[in-house]
Amino acid sequence: MFLRLVYESFRRQKRRKLLAAIAVTLGAGVATAMIAVATDIGDKISRELRTYGANLVITPEEDTLEVEIGGLNLKPPSDGGYLNESDLPRIKGMFWRNNIVGFSPMLPVNVTVNGTSIPLLGTYFSKPLSFGKDKFAAGVRSTHPWWKVTGEWPGDDSQEVLVGEGLAAQLKLQTGDSLEVNHEKHRISGILTSGGIEDDQIVAPLSIAQQILGKPGAVRRVYVSAVTKPEDELARRDPASMSPEMRDRWYCSPYPQSIAFQLQEAIPHSHAKQIRQVAQNEGKVLSRIKGLMLLITISVLLASALAVSAAMATAMFERRTEVGLMKALGAGDVRVAALFFTEAMLLALIGGAIGFAWGALLARFIGRSIFDSEISIQPVLLPVILTIAGVVTFAGSAAAIRRAVKFDPVYALRGEA
Repeated sequence: MFLRLVYESFRRQKRRKLLAAIAVTLGAGVATAMIAVATDIGDKISRELRTYGANLVITPEEDTLEVEIGGLNLKPPSDGGYLNESDLPRIKGMFWRNNIVGFSPMLPVNVTVNGTSIPLLGTYFSKPLSFGKDKFAAGVRSTHPWWKVTGEWPGDDSQEVLVGEGLAAQLKLQTGDSLEVNHEKHRISGILTSGGIEDDQIVAPLSIAQQILGKPGAVRRVYVSAVTKPEDELARRDPASMSPEMRDRWYCSPYPQSIAFQLQEAIPHSHAKQIRQVAQNEGKVLSRIKGLMLLITISVLLASALAVSAAMATAMFERRTEVGLMKALGAGDVRVAALFFTEAMLLALIGGAIGFAWGALLARFIGRSIFDSEISIQPVLLPVILTIAGVVTFAGSAAAIRRAVKFDPVYALRGEA
């Protein structure tokens, strides 16, 4: 008899049950999409943010050493130390090598052009390198994607150069012209627009800068673009003060600090640090996006609960005579409540299952349209969504069910509330 009552309820109140199921489905679908995207979005957003430049920089270790006596800095003035270019491929041999999107070495020197001293920056553009069996390309085309070149990029093994647009306008140079640098002619392959100090510089292959400086293999600094995890309390701790277990956890987490530490291990006599403005802004962006998703999910679930509450309240009012008859025949409050909670549970399961399938499609659409990649849906998410659907449905039905249990059978049978 109990199951028949449940069946008749769905058969006779198709419209009410359909409205409630749609509300649960929408809530469960949005929750599925937002949870799936939020749990799979960290790396994708980090890789998208990596298109805005490097977030780590490696410099020679001696640049960080200070010699002070009596408050006076006795460090002799110099151009600082240099890193060894041959050590750079070791960056791809570190633990978090797959998180390294790219790196570019820099070597600034001063040159003479038409009797005027002008800065020249030596770097990689897109130089093929290898470490073991891994082959990859390094250079500013991956770490400085906002650099725009009118003309062509120079080859890393060529004698061609780029000229910043400001310098080109000053010297009235164009693509294809020859530029005499320290009494040696170099072809201008393109005009560089960077929006920075490079607009007033010459940018050349690293080998040219090393030749001018007279130091083969020298590198002044290396910019590294790495996919990192936003900082938390563990990230800010000093690894020297950690227990071995805690230090392993810190080391095996892609924090900017831990990746910088591993870069120092990979490059001898180096000091690596995060470019804090970039790294902190990335963390803020990730936190705000996830916070926005959480707010959207809560808002939709709240709206679903209110829609279920309205549908169930109307359904209970229409069934007050049925409730009065059940109580007049001896049904207790528990049995009446169990009937309606069973109906709510079925609505939650149906709406949750359909919402999970719809939300999975929505998550994939968001992944393809925004991140140009697939959002993976974990099977463990299904019971979570069904639980959420159950909570939303019961929360929306509780007030109506409580009111139905308190119906006085005398008034209910007479059609009064």
